[in-house]
Amino acid sequence: MTVKQMAGGMRSMSDSKPSVAEHETQEVRARYPDGISWVTVFWIGLLHVGALAAPWTFSWSGLAVMFVLYWLTGGIGICLGYHRLFSHRSFSTHAPVRALIALVGNLAGEGSAIHWTANHRKHHALSDHDGDPHSPREGFWWSHMLWCLGAMNREHREAYHARWARDLTSDPVLQLLDRTYIVWHLLLAAGLFAIGYAVGGSSLGWSYVVWGMFVRLIVVLHCTWFINSVTHVWGYKNFETTDDSKNLWWVALFTFGEGWHNNHHAFPRRANYGRNWWEIDVTYLTIWLMGRLGLAWDIAGDAPRAAPTT
Repeated sequence: MTVKQMAGGMRSMSDSKPSVAEHETQEVRARYPDGISWVTVFWIGLLHVGALAAPWTFSWSGLAVMFVLYWLTGGIGICLGYHRLFSHRSFSTHAPVRALIALVGNLAGEGSAIHWTANHRKHHALSDHDGDPHSPREGFWWSHMLWCLGAMNREHREAYHARWARDLTSDPVLQLLDRTYIVWHLLLAAGLFAIGYAVGGSSLGWSYVVWGMFVRLIVVLHCTWFINSVTHVWGYKNFETTDDSKNLWWVALFTFGEGWHNNHHAFPRRANYGRNWWEIDVTYLTIWLMGRLGLAWDIAGDAPRAAPTT
């Protein structure tokens, strides 16, 4: 082989090696097989930009609105509803209560109950292994928020829901909320502005919108994402599991008991995530109270209770 032929062969090998840009493109395609959902990117970006107006729209009543809606949408909607009721069926309730909880969860900014449940059940089936939608083993920021930026075409989405949340796809209320997801956010924003305007004019109306929508949604989103990221990295274990789930007190504080994550992964369907006396689970206390009021039964981990006949 001549020197010229060798040089030509080396150039050919060099040309076949992917460039940095090509490698990054291939990685993006692997992570987002249906591409990036620019609607989701815009939605999350809009919430963060809108929250920047918080210092100029502050009011004490606006702060109160934020905290009340944070508890309702994050605590009742996501933790109690999407997670324990729909994903794990940790308790049963009346159909109207179930529908109301689904609507409140819809206003948490994390998608519909059907799609959230599908993601979460897949996470439990493959936790911190290949196929887990949001494992920190794939990168901390991937597990925290980048994982949810992927697009999903209609065919893929329907198959995904049928695979992981088939029991919910036949519920007409949940189907409606899945189709009209963004409408409820617009209605809530309009309602908050109208209430604020009626009480204190346009300045209070915008305060309620910024604090009740933008700030509140940012808090709910990141607190929920802490479960996917932080509690699979830091904390302590009460139980040996096949994943990296851990218990972390400050995440439990901000997520109404969800931060006792290792306990939850050890016993996924159990309604009470606290196992030690200091592991207070506010969401379970709410379920317990619902049980005493006849609004919940078949609470997993408790003695079975018959459903009301009325």
